[in-house]
Amino acid sequence: MLSYLNIEVGFSITPEDTLIIFDEIQNAPKAFESLKYFYEEAKEYHIITAGSLLGVALHEEISYPVGKVDLLNLYPLNFREYLNAMGERGLLEALNSKDYELMEVYSEKYLFHLKNYYYVGGMPEVVSTFAENKDYNEVRQIQKDILSQYKGDFGKHISSKDIPKVNMVWDSIPIQLAKENKKFFFGQIKKGARSAEFENAIQWLFDCGLIYKVNRVNEPKIPLAFYKELNVYKLFLIDVGLLSAMSELDAKSLLDGNRLFVEFKGALTEQYVLQQIQSDTEYTPYYFGTDKSTYEQDFLIQKGEDVVPIEVKAEGNVRSQSLKAFRDKFEPQMSIRVSAKGYINQGWMENIPLYAVCNL
Repeated sequence: MLSYLNIEVGFSITPEDTLIIFDEIQNAPKAFESLKYFYEEAKEYHIITAGSLLGVALHEEISYPVGKVDLLNLYPLNFREYLNAMGERGLLEALNSKDYELMEVYSEKYLFHLKNYYYVGGMPEVVSTFAENKDYNEVRQIQKDILSQYKGDFGKHISSKDIPKVNMVWDSIPIQLAKENKKFFFGQIKKGARSAEFENAIQWLFDCGLIYKVNRVNEPKIPLAFYKELNVYKLFLIDVGLLSAMSELDAKSLLDGNRLFVEFKGALTEQYVLQQIQSDTEYTPYYFGTDKSTYEQDFLIQKGEDVVPIEVKAEGNVRSQSLKAFRDKFEPQMSIRVSAKGYINQGWMENIPLYAVCNL
């Protein structure tokens, strides 16, 4: 293989000082399998591979080199990375330093960029194009192309009989998130649908990294993983910008906060918060609820030996009884509200600005 590569690149690949990058490796099963032998027989060569989970995780012809590679999951750009891409170094530094007093001075600027992020999202090509041209129509076209390409790729990796189910689950997620109760409800996919009929489709999308699954826990106790309900969950898309595109929200609706955005802002905000927790914190998110939903919390995280409830509010109107009811019943050491308001510490509860979810 090294001899072939030497000819392809036109120079000698030498140990220790040459970095070899195999891109789109899911399209070359033999290259993927070679990683095992590079590891065992030629450790002096440094190799990075990049590939879509859509192909790598599910490719029947690939023998996965277990224990021979270090894995790094890449997500769409989070909000901190988006600010960096927009050239907002000062806003980013204040965010990283947790200087809430300084952030409050520039809160309007943060919220302006946050609304743009709801529209643009974090797909690299989309962010790069927006940073260069600031063209909302161009952004939306690229997002539509990405969504179309995803659907085109579905057929490459699953049987034709399963494609309709995967498409139905995928298309239903914006509808599910628009509900006040965002628990995934199979009846929203089609009348009379049952979980057994669509579980494989959901698992397939999850394994590919195209959706997030947030399980409900029935007891807010440590460790949270012991109390999760496998068959009760909320589903989110990989990217808030793609959710905005699938929901056909236009830029004016988002930036001006007109009726269309107001009706869907809860879904976008919860999607955004989930995305930041997944990509920019160390925590695994769950949510808490009961059949009566009296104490339902948008997210729960495990912070050391504490269970921390997180309530998400899309705007500055933060009146809600559920977080206080949860606190009164379960007495957590810490409670978090994420909202458009600035940082507030009320003792029993901290309010973290939406743009500072990374500081959880």
